[in-house]
Amino acid sequence: MFPQGENHWFIRKVVWWRAAASTAWSVLLLPVTTALLVVLSQATLLHPIQWISESTSLLSSSSIIFSLLILTLVVLLVGFFNLEYYTVVPSIPCTRIALLGKVLHPQQFVHSLAHCMMGMVMAWCASVMIGGRYKLIATPCTEDRGGTAHHMCLNEYHLFLMLAGAFMGYSYSLLGLVKNMNYVSFHTVQQFKYLRFKGALPLVVKYSAIQSLYSLRNYCIFYFFLGYVPRAWICTTMNLHKNSSVNALDTVAGLLDFSLLYHLWISSTFLFVIWYTTMLLFKIYITEAYSVPVQSSFSEETFQCLPAVLSGKETIILKFLALQDLALLSQHSPSRRQEVFSLSQPGGHPHNWSAICKECMSLINDLTQRLVAYHELVSSNGRAKSQSTTKDQKSTSSDGSGMEELAKTPWVTEAIKTPGVVSLRSVTSMSSPQAANIATKSDGPFASPVMKRLVGVQDPFSPWYGSVQSPHMTRRRPKLWTSSTESPLNGSPLASPAQAPIPTPDSNKPGFLSLWVHNRREQVKNFLAKRVLIMYLFNKLPEASSQALFADSQAHIWALEALSHLVAASYTEDRFGVVQTTFSSILSCMLILQEAVDKHFKLPHASSKPVRSSFNLEDTTYKTLRFALRAALKTAIYRITTTFGQHIYAVQMSAEHRKRLQQFMEYKE
Repeated sequence: MFPQGENHWFIRKVVWWRAAASTAWSVLLLPVTTALLVVLSQATLLHPIQWISESTSLLSSSSIIFSLLILTLVVLLVGFFNLEYYTVVPSIPCTRIALLGKVLHPQQFVHSLAHCMMGMVMAWCASVMIGGRYKLIATPCTEDRGGTAHHMCLNEYHLFLMLAGAFMGYSYSLLGLVKNMNYVSFHTVQQFKYLRFKGALPLVVKYSAIQSLYSLRNYCIFYFFLGYVPRAWICTTMNLHKNSSVNALDTVAGLLDFSLLYHLWISSTFLFVIWYTTMLLFKIYITEAYSVPVQSSFSEETFQCLPAVLSGKETIILKFLALQDLALLSQHSPSRRQEVFSLSQPGGHPHNWSAICKECMSLINDLTQRLVAYHELVSSNGRAKSQSTTKDQKSTSSDGSGMEELAKTPWVTEAIKTPGVVSLRSVTSMSSPQAANIATKSDGPFASPVMKRLVGVQDPFSPWYGSVQSPHMTRRRPKLWTSSTESPLNGSPLASPAQAPIPTPDSNKPGFLSLWVHNRREQVKNFLAKRVLIMYLFNKLPEASSQALFADSQAHIWALEALSHLVAASYTEDRFGVVQTTFSSILSCMLILQEAVDKHFKLPHASSKPVRSSFNLEDTTYKTLRFALRAALKTAIYRITTTFGQHIYAVQMSAEHRKRLQQFMEYKE
């Protein structure tokens, strides 16, 4: 969606026209799909001549033409929703509660409601085109023994088909949200629009037929349990009676009507084929390559040039298309590369290269910072979990060691907080037997340094060894060796104990309100952690965090490809040496990103690839973008090292980067 940039020049001049062209082609394909629906609905294999004649008469009737006009309006609305809800960066919920929040979002509610209504309209059109018992919602009632009609009864077959259309519309909206069907990906291989549509059309038909079977199963289960509710409401509202001569469709006998199930299946397939074809054409048109000029001779058109477009943030679709065009020109267009390497006149400044290089490196650095922050977050969470596990283990074994009672003693707590020395006499003078046990254990050779400092045993290698063991020194705080020239190491006398600042105990204690809030929060967390449903909703989905981290990595892939191709081409085409001014920064930027990516792939669930289905229309390229980024990054560095060879050692860089670059020079990465 583009609510903030709908008045942008690119939206008005390019996106809207592309969306209109894709919708127009969908409307032109409506007569073909409508004819297929009519022919398949009248199928009688034992009477082929009758089949052809009935199909021909239906296709030439006025009801079909009227249905086509209504279907045209529905397709226009579907195209409008495709234009409003498409995205080039998928929204990936990391928890089930986040996914539930997306489903219940007001914007998604409007989308689902609109598609339910459009599904009912298309189901009504299908019932008119199929004809027979599905055509009208009210029919004259007949007695069980073939009597005459007395009043109007509800035609449940028509109602069943209409509600099925609403159910299919909601299924389409819900699956589109869960599977990110509104995500628009860019193909690596550039093809003509006709070839892309021709190759994807069989998959659309196959996926629509299979999806309609699943939706048909779910709808029959829904109608079996809750079908009496809309039936009773329609009968009461329209003053219709129930036809007792026909089996109710919310029974097993009524649902085992194979003719009804067949017509419902082809109607659902008809709906999904039209909607998915409209979506496919929109994606094909919206991702068509767009050539952005590198520079312009007129100052009024500079905002449409590549440097200005890359730095803009109004429309993300324009930025993606500009990065795609930059990657293509850096690889296939020597004349446009010369415009990138050119100098401004007058002045002789490389404005084009500076702006393009700055934006590409900004994208790469942004991804590097996100990866580093994510790795630090995962590491801190892991340390917190390990510390909590260690604390739990210590608390379970505290009965034998007596550390729990000792930790609750205020004297010992204060001694732990201060790094000063505590005499052994004062510890053993306590009446607690646990203290005597600790004092005895501290004399052993395997006693920890923390325990030795607690009971007053000095380590010979400690900076506190040999200092005055006075009770007045127990609250002396440690000082840095460089903080003062007076130190025991240089022979200067120690400062007087009276001059050492004594912190007040009340300043370090948290307030009563903060303690109460913290305790209540921990109680709520512990209470919710024991509930299975809560943990099921709030637990992280596997791979979701990693997929969300790389959701917009297609832009970073193009930035890496463009920079590497331009740097490699500068070896022979850069006559002014504009690339050499930023060569070191580009290499360092790529090597830092390489290190961050390597660290990320060592995390759990980061290196597992999702399984792709052969008949699935869902675009799952966003799930594998991290693998594509890793491959593009290695390829970019190898492209530069292979082109420059031994000359690359003349570039200034740190020893760590030079060591890592040596791995690429030796083809060991």
